[in-house]
Amino acid sequence: MRYRTLGRTGIKVSPYALGAMMFGASGNRDHDDSIRIIHKALDAGINFVDTADGYSRGESEQIVGKALKGRRDNVVLATKLHMPMGDDPNQRGNSRRWIITAVEQSLRRLQTDYIDLYQIHRPDPDTDIEETLSALSDLIRSGKVRAIGSSTMPASDIVEAQWVAERRGLERFRAEQPTYSILNRGIETEVLPVAQRYGMGVLVWSPLAKGMLTGRIRKGQQTDLRRAAIFTSFSDERRLDAVEQIVPLAEELGLPTTHLAMAFAIAHPGVTSAIIGPRTMEQLDDLLVGVDVTLTDDILDQIDKIVPPGANVGSPDQSAYLPPALRHPSLRRRPAGERAAA
Repeated sequence: MRYRTLGRTGIKVSPYALGAMMFGASGNRDHDDSIRIIHKALDAGINFVDTADGYSRGESEQIVGKALKGRRDNVVLATKLHMPMGDDPNQRGNSRRWIITAVEQSLRRLQTDYIDLYQIHRPDPDTDIEETLSALSDLIRSGKVRAIGSSTMPASDIVEAQWVAERRGLERFRAEQPTYSILNRGIETEVLPVAQRYGMGVLVWSPLAKGMLTGRIRKGQQTDLRRAAIFTSFSDERRLDAVEQIVPLAEELGLPTTHLAMAFAIAHPGVTSAIIGPRTMEQLDDLLVGVDVTLTDDILDQIDKIVPPGANVGSPDQSAYLPPALRHPSLRRRPAGERAAA
């Protein structure tokens, strides 16, 4: 496994990161099996593990904590906060009040006294970014956190956070975690260039487009992928049409579609690592076989013809962050009486 530097932190991480979202009630409920998967990934050279308190309401962190016993010092451990962790409205978000509480709970579940990369899982329009950065800075100074990052932040928010950190003497975000795949290339327009400009590491999620790039989703065919019944993007005609061009390209190269997709995700110079999220040992084995796949310029040019650089194919990813103005019609519509020009 070749290692890359996470932005300018000096921390060396593997190009594949092990995502733990599928460990626990939302995926693999067998703790022992999940731990075996984690151990095999570590044995293969993956040293970057990403989880979140919101994954199965903390169960994923508990599994990761058990798996890292005796191996913690050799792992770059990342987790996140923001998602609801209870019915109380203050048990979520990016406020100082919640950050200070959430980190203690994560440390306890992970059975560690420090987190290498602590990330806000989503932007929080209700909380001033200075409030968030101030609390996270205190965690770094206390030694509980080594570096901080964001996830799914629009480029303008990333820039604002960097400016606030500089002007207020606060710690700055050292990493960003956006979605990125052959079908979702929108971050190439602004997010990746901005992250590169500020020396941020980029840890991308869903490089297999939630499973659309596994070969199990084909136009006009039934699939056993459970999430296909949940996310409307799986039935989007434009995304399916793109998949129908990507699959034969992979076959022509003698590659599984998963290997083509992962190699694409880590080929961009702005991407540090791509998260794999296996639920089973078989899924991990398949992905590990493709770690040495290299895509030539000709292959990348062919992918560019299928999905142009900077383009997102079809309907938006339902798990991605949408700014308030896109979620709430009232924020983009003047009162009816003020809409006319005269």
